[in-house]
Amino acid sequence: IGRINALLAKVQPLTTRLLLQIAAFGRWLTAAIAGVALLTFAFGMLVRDYSFGDMFLAAVGLAVAAIPEGLPAIITITLAIGVQAMARRNAIIRRLPAVETLGSVTVICSDKTGTLTRNEMTAVSVATAGHIFGVSGVGYDSHGSFSLEGGDVAIGEHPGLSELSRAAVLCNDASLVEGDGGWQVQGDPTEGALVALGMKAGLDPAFEGAEFPRTDGIPFESEHRFMATLHHDHAGNGFVYLKGAPERVLEMCNRERFEGADRSLVLPYWQGRIEELAIRGERVIAVAFKAAGKERELRFADVEGGLTLLGLVGIIDPPRPEAVEAVSQCRAAGIRVKMITGDHALTAQAIGARMGIGDGGSAVTGQELESMTVEEISRLLERVDIFARVSPEHKLRLVLGLQAAGEVVAMTGDGVNDAPALKRADVGVAMGIKGTEVAKEAAEVVLTDDNFASIAHAVRQGRTIYDNIRKAISFILPTNGGEAGIIVAAILSGRMLPITPVQVLWVNMITAVTLALALAFEPPEQDVMARPPRDPDEPILSSFLVWRVVFVSLILVVGTFGLFLWERLHQGSIETSRTVAVNALIVFEVFYLINTRRLKESMLHRQALAGNRAIAVAIATVLLFQMLFTYLPPMQRLFGSAAIGLGDWIRIVLVSSSVFLLVELEKWVIRKMEVRKKEIPGRLLR
Repeated sequence: IGRINALLAKVQPLTTRLLLQIAAFGRWLTAAIAGVALLTFAFGMLVRDYSFGDMFLAAVGLAVAAIPEGLPAIITITLAIGVQAMARRNAIIRRLPAVETLGSVTVICSDKTGTLTRNEMTAVSVATAGHIFGVSGVGYDSHGSFSLEGGDVAIGEHPGLSELSRAAVLCNDASLVEGDGGWQVQGDPTEGALVALGMKAGLDPAFEGAEFPRTDGIPFESEHRFMATLHHDHAGNGFVYLKGAPERVLEMCNRERFEGADRSLVLPYWQGRIEELAIRGERVIAVAFKAAGKERELRFADVEGGLTLLGLVGIIDPPRPEAVEAVSQCRAAGIRVKMITGDHALTAQAIGARMGIGDGGSAVTGQELESMTVEEISRLLERVDIFARVSPEHKLRLVLGLQAAGEVVAMTGDGVNDAPALKRADVGVAMGIKGTEVAKEAAEVVLTDDNFASIAHAVRQGRTIYDNIRKAISFILPTNGGEAGIIVAAILSGRMLPITPVQVLWVNMITAVTLALALAFEPPEQDVMARPPRDPDEPILSSFLVWRVVFVSLILVVGTFGLFLWERLHQGSIETSRTVAVNALIVFEVFYLINTRRLKESMLHRQALAGNRAIAVAIATVLLFQMLFTYLPPMQRLFGSAAIGLGDWIRIVLVSSSVFLLVELEKWVIRKMEVRKKEIPGRLLR
C-alpha cells in the first residue's frame, strides 16, 4: 500500500487539452481585444477629434462587444449535457473536462476479462498427465459432465481428475448460490468456474471445506501470480493446494500426478498442453499439491519448490458481441484498441483475433516489457496491440510509452495497482462493478457495467461535445466580431455609435447566449465515428474557424451598419435607428444559427429546425425577448430602444437572411475545394 501510494504521489495528472486550448485562446483573445480597443481609442481622439468621454465609452463598448462573456458558460453547460448523456450510457464522469478528452482519444488500452468479454467463466477442459477431458455445462450451472474422446467418463475411474477437482474447490474464495435466475457467483468469476467444476465432479463445497478445513493461505497477488491454501484433515495431517498462472506454477513443481501416483515432471508435455488450450482461446489455470506435515502456518518459502502438478483447467470467457462491434467502430474512427490481460499470450492472441484486435500473431508479455526503456516501448506499441501476462505496474509503462509517441490514451483498470496508470492516462477509466475505490478515485470515468462498448459510446459522445463546442465558438465569435466591427466602423466614419454599450451587453448576455446554448443539444453527426481523431495539437480556433469568424463578422457589420445608416438617412431618430440595428443583429444571429448546426455540410437539403428541438425553442425565446426590448416601455427607458414599424421588420428580415445564403455558398465552395484536393493525388498517380 505504501509503495502504491508513493507511486501515486509521483505521478502527475495531465491537464486536459481542452483546458489548455481554452487558456491559450483566452490569452490570445484578450490581447487582441485590448489592442483593437486602444487603437480605436487613439484613432478617435487623434484623427476624429472625439471627446475623451465619448471615446472612453466607445472603447468600453468595443471591449464589451468583442469579449464573448457567455462562452465559458456555454462550454460548461455543453460539457454538463455530455455528462448526462454518458451517464445514460453507463459512463459516470468524475471530472468535467474528461468529457471532451474522451473525444480526442487515439488509443484505448482495455482489460480483457469482463470488459471485452462477458466475465461469465466456464471451465471447458481439464488436462491431466495422461488425458485432456472435456467439460460440459454453461456458466456456473453445477450440472455437467466430463468426457474423453467424445464419450462420458466416470470420475471414479480417473483419481487424478477427482483430486484436481477437490483442489479447485478448496483453493478458492468464491461460492455459488442458486437463485431464481440460476446459479450466481459470489466472488471472483474465475474461481466461481472452478467451484462449478468441482460440483460437476460430484463434490459438495461445504462438505469439502468441513472435511479439510483451511488453516492458512497465501492470497493471489499479481506479483506472484498464484494462490495457495493450507489444509488439515481430522488426523492433523497438512497439505497445500495451489493454483495460478501455468508457467509460474510449473517453475514451482518438480513432479506430476499420474494415475494416482507421483512421477518426475515431463515439462515438454505440459508446455504442449498449455499451448493447445491457449490456442483455443481458453484461459489456463494450473493446479498443484504439496504435503505439509503438521505445520499450521504457510509461508512463501514453503511453496517455492517441491510441488506436484495435478493438472490444468481451461476456462473460456466469450467475447461480448457489443464489444466486438465497438472495437470495429473504434477502428473505423481511427482509434487503436490495445488489449491488456494477465492471461497466457496464446490465449490473448486467440481472443484478440475474435475481437478484431491486433494482427492475430503478435503479443508481448510483461516480462519482455521489464527490460525495455520508454522509447523502446513507444516503438513497440506502433506494431503490437496485445499484451499478455501484464501486471498492473506494466500499465503505467505502457501509458508513458504511448504518450511519448504523442498519443491521447484512455486506460482501463480495476485494482489498487492500476491507480498510477489511471491517474497518468489522459482518460482513466475505472470499472464500477469489480473496481476498487482507489481505482475509481484515480480515474476520470467510471463504467457502471464494466463494458468496453460503454467506452466506445463515451468516445462518440466526447467527439460530439467537441463538435458542439466548436459550433458554439463559431457562432458566438462572429456575433461579437460583428458588434465590435460596427463600433469600429462608426468611429472610422465619424458617426454616432449604432449600438450603445448597454445594448451590446443585452445582445451578448440575453440573446447570443440563448441561441448558442441550443447548439449544446446538437445530436452526433453521421460521420462522427468515421473520421480519424483530431490532431491533439490543433488549436480550438483553427484556420477554418478564423476565416468563418471574419467572413460572418463582415456580413453582420455591413448589414447592420447599412440598416442603421438607412434609418438615419430617412429621418429616423437615433433611438429608432439603434433599435433597428439591434434587431437586425439578432435576426442575423437567428439565420446564422441554422448555418452553424453543420460547419461544412449544407443546411439547404434538410429541415433546418429538425433533429434539435432546442433550436426552435431558442429562436422563439429570443424573438419574444426582442419584442419586449422593442415595444415594452420599461425596456425602452432602460435600453434606449423605440417601437419600429412593419416596413422596418421586412427590411431587417430581407437583409439578415443574406448571411444564411452567403454562408451556404461559402460551404459549397469549401466542399468543392476539399474534393479537388483529394482528387489531385490520384491524378498525379495516374
